[in-house]
Amino acid sequence: MNVKTLALVGALALSAVAAAVEVKVDFAKETGPVKPVNGVGQPPMLGFGGDSLFHYLTEAGVPFSRLHDTGGAFGKNVYVDIPNLFRDFDADENDPANYDFVFTDDLMVKLDKAGVRPYFRLGVTIETATHVKPYRIFPPKDFAKWARICEHVMARYVEGWAGGPRVKVSHWEIWNEADLDANLKWNAMWQGTFEEYIRLYVTAAKHLKARFPNEKIGGFGSCGFYATAVGDKRDRAVYHEKCIDEFLAAVKREGAPLDFFSFHSYDSVSNTMRHIVAARECVERHGFPGIELSLNEWLPAPNHDKLGTAQQAAEIAAELIGFQNSSLDSACIYDARCGIGTYSPLFNPFTYKPHKAYWAFLAFNELRKAGRAVAASSDDPEVWVAAAAGKSRAVMVANASGEVKPIRLDLGGAKPSSCRIVDADRTWEEVPVPDSLPPHSFAVLSF
Repeated sequence: MNVKTLALVGALALSAVAAAVEVKVDFAKETGPVKPVNGVGQPPMLGFGGDSLFHYLTEAGVPFSRLHDTGGAFGKNVYVDIPNLFRDFDADENDPANYDFVFTDDLMVKLDKAGVRPYFRLGVTIETATHVKPYRIFPPKDFAKWARICEHVMARYVEGWAGGPRVKVSHWEIWNEADLDANLKWNAMWQGTFEEYIRLYVTAAKHLKARFPNEKIGGFGSCGFYATAVGDKRDRAVYHEKCIDEFLAAVKREGAPLDFFSFHSYDSVSNTMRHIVAARECVERHGFPGIELSLNEWLPAPNHDKLGTAQQAAEIAAELIGFQNSSLDSACIYDARCGIGTYSPLFNPFTYKPHKAYWAFLAFNELRKAGRAVAASSDDPEVWVAAAAGKSRAVMVANASGEVKPIRLDLGGAKPSSCRIVDADRTWEEVPVPDSLPPHSFAVLSF
């Protein structure tokens, strides 16, 4: 090798060192709890009540499963939705004979057995063919009666009303995406004015909180902050935030309870972090400092071609890490069904096995099991890192880019005892601690 070649090799080596991403972890600097941001949407039921996949939720430490769109169209006519639980709105809401809890009871008990708390949406499933005909997404005929019906639903699981199973519910959410679209022809969730939704929320939230002061009641499953977060000026995006402002102002003015504010984002990982900033600024501006922010529908830039890929897995891992490092308090991916479709990222409906993205939840659970979050940082916006210490120590790092990322780990002298990786070729495979992260990959270091 001549002098010129040696010089070139040396220069390339120095360049590689300079380009390495510095990942720092300070296990002595606690930053707060490891947050329950690894919740899921509806669980992976197989048919009516099939819970053979629920053990995957248990093994990943999933804290809760949001029961919206449960079972498919119209709540499969038996699950969760108020018209399924109380079929004749004109009937006596105080008579247990007028309720049909059988399938929902079964689901609630199975989730509880799996160690997963239901995140219960009081309302209806989305009707995606509203332009043909809407069925159940109209404002209730009597808001006060609707609140009393919801009271009995809550009483069944909180108190065992009418012989029901007592199940600890994480959140009680009043409706979902009432702000979906100002044009009622295309609003697949709420065939009324947004002012009517606000009246429903205020009526129901006051009644339910008075009856169940220790239960967490909130809403409203907003479509989110695209206008503020990323400058989306389409009429629909602007309408979403107009509704958010009106809702928060009315709740404050009417003194209605709001234990959590829920919203959605299907934006890219980095953009979703901007949505969270916008959400926190918004609730504080309206006089709700410190309120729980719950991103209860999310999936990074959904695309059917991503299903089962390392790219989707890495983006989901990065977003979980981003949530932990943000002002968000809780989250549920949309969703954990074992189904065919763009919004089913965790399970393969043909094999009944997890997609690669499932292991992002298993990885995040290593942080949850370790204890409290500790200071962790990366100097590259495409490399995401979070860490925890307590009962044990764990570091989760994700490369959401399509490029190899050389990394330089500064762990304060701590030595990992094992490392597991997920990338295009490996799924939760134990490997030596890498000096670079492959494209679209994530890893967990244990100590």
